[in-house]
Amino acid sequence: MTERTFSFEFFPPKTPEGVEKLRATREKLAVLNPKFFSVTFGAGGSTRDRTLEMVIEIQQTGSEAAPHLSCIGSTRENIRDILNTYKSHGIRHMVALRGDLPSGMADPGEFRYANELVEFIRRETGDWFNIEVAAYPEIHPQAKNAQSDLEAFARKAKAGANSAITQYFFTADAYFRFVDEVRGLGVDIPIVPGIMPISNFSTLARFSDACGADIPRWIRKRMEGYGDDADSVRAFGADVVTALCEKLLAGGAPGLHYYTLNNAKPTMEVWKRLGL
Repeated sequence: MTERTFSFEFFPPKTPEGVEKLRATREKLAVLNPKFFSVTFGAGGSTRDRTLEMVIEIQQTGSEAAPHLSCIGSTRENIRDILNTYKSHGIRHMVALRGDLPSGMADPGEFRYANELVEFIRRETGDWFNIEVAAYPEIHPQAKNAQSDLEAFARKAKAGANSAITQYFFTADAYFRFVDEVRGLGVDIPIVPGIMPISNFSTLARFSDACGADIPRWIRKRMEGYGDDADSVRAFGADVVTALCEKLLAGGAPGLHYYTLNNAKPTMEVWKRLGL
């Protein structure tokens, strides 16, 4: 059995207070010895400098950092410059994404799809980077249909990706079915489930509506019923997410990738319950 991979995702803070909070979060999660920390990249490269600063700081602490790189709204020259910057700092791991078009921007730029970005990274840098791509077990919200989404994922994988991280979900069968279907298309890279710990229902609902992640009705109704009782929401959320992780690992998932929202506590609670 291959070793399972556990990783944690952060977003670049906007304020000095946010930076300090994230340092404390990272220090707590680093004790769990993750394979890597990933750092998101704003639409159209809007957080480029902050992403770079965070990634360098993480590397300097002795942990592996994997910056996100989205290509929508970018040029080849712009992406080449970013790749060279990461290489010069010894970054060897990257999450390659299509990304979202920034508000008000009509032109997607020189890259339309993530497979084009993966192909470009491989042409420019060979095997320097370990490349992760995104997967959508519940279908990308902009996909024409389920089959076209599976085929789009297969193109990304075959363009040179080493592994994939999924959008978060709460129905394990959606993940297992997705894996079976892409295996049928000849994709054999590891596909790591993305996990969203639950600590605030309104935040979760807003994110899920935006990214197309389904919150099953029974979960939504239970959390709505707790109203302002934050402790009950967190306890129920930890139950739901722990059970999901147990089912995924038991079913052969190659690891777990936690969307921490820069907060250590919900992730550490699930980790503890799993006995990891």
